[in-house]
Amino acid sequence: MPERLAEMLLDLWTPLIILWITLPPCIYMAPMNQSQVLMSGSPLELNSLSEEQRILSRSKRGWVWNQMFVLEEFSGPEPILVGRLHTDLDPGSKKIKYILSGDGAGTIFQINDITGDIHAIKRLDREEKAEYTLTAQAVDWETNKPLEPPSEFIIKVQDINDNAPEFLNGPYHATVPEMSILGTSVTNVTATDADDPVYGNSAKLVYSILEGQPYFSIEPETAIIKTALPNMDREAKEEYLVVIQAKDMGGHSGGLSGTTTLTVTLSDVNDNPPKFAQSLYHFSVPEDVILGTAIGRVKANDQDIGENAQSSYDIIDGDGTALFEITSDAQAQDGIIRLRKPLDFETKKSYTLKLEAANVHTDPRFSSRGPFKDTATVKIVVEDADEPPVFSSPTYLLEVHENAALNSVIGQVTARDPDITASPIRFSIDRHTDLERQFNINADDGKLTLATPLDRELSVWHNITIIATEIRNHSQISRVPVAIKVLDVNDNAPEFASEYEAFLCENGKPGQVIQTVSAMDKDEPKNGHYFLYSLLPEMVNNPNFTIKKNEDNSLSILAKHNGFNRQKQEVYLLPIIISDSGNPPLSSTSTLTIRVCGCSNDGVVQSCNVEAYVLPIGLSMGALIAILACIILLLVIVVLFVTLRRHKNEPLIIKDDEDVRENIIRYDDEGGGEEDTEAFDIATLQNPDGINGFLPPLCP
Repeated sequence: MPERLAEMLLDLWTPLIILWITLPPCIYMAPMNQSQVLMSGSPLELNSLSEEQRILSRSKRGWVWNQMFVLEEFSGPEPILVGRLHTDLDPGSKKIKYILSGDGAGTIFQINDITGDIHAIKRLDREEKAEYTLTAQAVDWETNKPLEPPSEFIIKVQDINDNAPEFLNGPYHATVPEMSILGTSVTNVTATDADDPVYGNSAKLVYSILEGQPYFSIEPETAIIKTALPNMDREAKEEYLVVIQAKDMGGHSGGLSGTTTLTVTLSDVNDNPPKFAQSLYHFSVPEDVILGTAIGRVKANDQDIGENAQSSYDIIDGDGTALFEITSDAQAQDGIIRLRKPLDFETKKSYTLKLEAANVHTDPRFSSRGPFKDTATVKIVVEDADEPPVFSSPTYLLEVHENAALNSVIGQVTARDPDITASPIRFSIDRHTDLERQFNINADDGKLTLATPLDRELSVWHNITIIATEIRNHSQISRVPVAIKVLDVNDNAPEFASEYEAFLCENGKPGQVIQTVSAMDKDEPKNGHYFLYSLLPEMVNNPNFTIKKNEDNSLSILAKHNGFNRQKQEVYLLPIIISDSGNPPLSSTSTLTIRVCGCSNDGVVQSCNVEAYVLPIGLSMGALIAILACIILLLVIVVLFVTLRRHKNEPLIIKDDEDVRENIIRYDDEGGGEEDTEAFDIATLQNPDGINGFLPPLCP
């Protein structure tokens, strides 16, 4: 141990001594007094110098020292000498006093003010503080006046190997795929050393594995950890503990070291095929099981985990491939066999299936090991069950004419018992679907008959349900829907689509269409409706009207002449015969009412009232009302005029014997002269257009 300490001290102090000897001193240009100037040159020469030259010609004086070092963690009975301050102004007469200030002055570093020796009085730690900046000053011992300007210098703390490497992020965890090749990188770890990395080997680290061999290796300088064995199998061992050491001093003896642990987990790869737990499975199922029911489960085990263990199941062969299917349960990794189609014990009593389980995810690196799949055989036995009756058809469609006779047979349904016992069947109608009891069924043979008359125009379709029940076991029943369509029979005559009423203008023109009518028929012929229109035989030569068939199956009524007169005849009745195209055809007679009306010149109907003809002087009711309104308005104006005039010329108090109404009557007796005759145009009263509904203006 003493030898080791001496070796360490030698390593530390050797460069310090070399630096102390070789480094040049720092030079400070001290100002020169007049005596110094005289010593350096003659007065004549001095007078000839400029101020700048005088300054440059001053003698060179200044501090003399090197950069100082102190060894960390050094402790002894006496303070350690760090270095000495000295200025060339010091002649050794002890008239100069040295002063130290800055980092640690007086607390960590102490100076002899006479000799300039600096001592470290405390133990130093480079990892806490690597260097100290101090200021040195030389002053006159008696006057304390500065002899030199203050100057900074640095004391560096010299490192020793007093810190062991540390793994700050440990312990570590890493994964590497199983079956990896030799030298596959796992991870890398890093240790830190607080010692000085640029001085010596105190912080130079070398890594090694203390535990975890021969499975893993580590690169000494980079700390990269790799696999040392190929094809490590997760199914054999999944987790490994590796102890890693970091040693400073380049790994040499005497260095400090630190350790950490690394847990390496082998991640799974798909290197194992699925394997059925057994090669033969047996299941039994009743023949009346519901479609989609799970019949049984099979399982193929896989030593891998996660998605590498996922397997898909298929039926690859057998006589039941059409009746059964298999699906995969992703959670349990099972194969579930389900029924796709109904079973019939009487037809086939057992089935054989060949199943295959294969990995969903494969790894091509291991394809050379063979197919990652396995097969197994499944035997399924069908058990007999008491089944309900089976109809010969899942639905029935029957047709019947609406004029069919009561108790006539509409159609027939059939059903049988699929069991070996073959129980007889009884048929009935579900009366909830035939509330009006329009149909009956023969309980023994399933023939449907008509119970009440049918009318297609009321209902085209009748939907009922037939029930088949086993006589030996009434709990075994089946139902089947039966749709009955009522076929049309031509039993309805056509008629007008609505109640039509036509209007004929007195001033209409010959050939003018008075009205267009259409017909309807409640029946529904196969080729659509086609109507024939005609007049009554006695009306064929009608002098007033004629008819015209249109392409859209409608009928137009036309006037044969003009000059119709409401005063002579206000209403005309025109019977029209409408026939359909049925077999046999049916027809009906519909009567069209035609009213004669007064119209405007452009054919707009204005009045259809015949009483307008009996008004005095041939005026229409509208014209008469307009004339009376003008007269009343004129009388009101006259009354207001007279009243205002009397109020202006006479006192406000009206005498008892005076009556305003008397004045108005007196005015009427006198007449208005030309003003009254111009109140309205007399010629308007004789205008023939007034007969057709034109009204004179209310006022001139």
